[in-house]
Amino acid sequence: MNKISIIGAGIGGLTTALFLKSKGIAHQVFEAAPGIEPVGAGIGLGNNAMQIFHLLGIGKEIEAAGHKVNYMRITDEKFRNLSLINLRYFEQKYGVYNIAIHRAGLQHILAHNLGETNILLGKRLAAIQEKDGYQLRFTDGSCFEAEGLIGADGIKSVVRQQLFGKTVVRPAGQVCWRGLCASKLDDRYAHQAIEAWGKGRRFGFVYLNASTLYWYAVADEKIAAEHLHQLTTLYQDFHPDIQEMIKMTPEKTIIFGPLADLKPFKGWCSGKACLIGDAAHATTPNMGQGACQAIEDAYTLGSLLGEQDMASAFRGYERLRIKKAHQVVKRSRAIGQVSHWKNTAGIAIRNRIMKKIPATMNIRQLESVFDISYVATGNHT
Repeated sequence: MNKISIIGAGIGGLTTALFLKSKGIAHQVFEAAPGIEPVGAGIGLGNNAMQIFHLLGIGKEIEAAGHKVNYMRITDEKFRNLSLINLRYFEQKYGVYNIAIHRAGLQHILAHNLGETNILLGKRLAAIQEKDGYQLRFTDGSCFEAEGLIGADGIKSVVRQQLFGKTVVRPAGQVCWRGLCASKLDDRYAHQAIEAWGKGRRFGFVYLNASTLYWYAVADEKIAAEHLHQLTTLYQDFHPDIQEMIKMTPEKTIIFGPLADLKPFKGWCSGKACLIGDAAHATTPNMGQGACQAIEDAYTLGSLLGEQDMASAFRGYERLRIKKAHQVVKRSRAIGQVSHWKNTAGIAIRNRIMKKIPATMNIRQLESVFDISYVATGNHT
């Protein structure tokens, strides 16, 4: 019997497994996919996530595989600045960089450091039976037993559905396209994460390395329905460089889907089972914190497991994490709504206000996101 079984070999599940490995806690990761394939697009790793990866000893490897982000810019559709945040303050304070990286590249780094023998692929969870621990039955007919269980299986979590009762997945009313294109590093956009806000639409992009650019386009569902396969038309009034990014991306490689989050709920743990990442607190991507919050979950569990009994560690994890995670969910949803205003007068007022927000206020807001000291002190934020 494994000490702990982790369902899901995403970023949260693999990071949790790395912490268990560092503590010598027996574990096994089960992944529904047949392999850790180069799927997905880009991902941003904020200062909070990178602090944790450095604690695990893999921060430098991740930095080398990605692209450093020194500035965050929000602009209007013509790239006129509304907000500019210099992230060097946090680089100096914490000694780490914010990084943009290909999601699959990050997963491969995590899996390699964990060791592939600890990951069982092609294991889609079908049923959980509680009996002297947890008996896990998979769709291929195999069964495994574990003393403890961690659900890291996303917004549609089977673990959550079977052990934690009813929860509410909330559509955001927006859809998102994600793409990667080959592009020579442009000094105008190097080391910047840029998001341009238009009327009911926005477009963001960042370099992942010297030759690969990651972009995403978000639009209200009603607007998108009129231009589902005509992205260049949908964004024709945006900066010309955005048109070029879309045109340079093979259409068949673009990932499309609706945005949603989980309505915040209490009760992420039950006995010796708990939920992490999107299974517990799925958020819209508007703050770039979805994976980062899963990584904070892993760090918190890694700090508690082995120091106290498993059920107590799971309860302590929820106590420490729930307030911050829920704040991210709520704030991210609000940003998604404000960034998609369609009233021309309202947009003009919003933009004027954003330009006048002091840099110190933006830094203060990010500080609450990047600070992970509450885990070590045991004081939830």
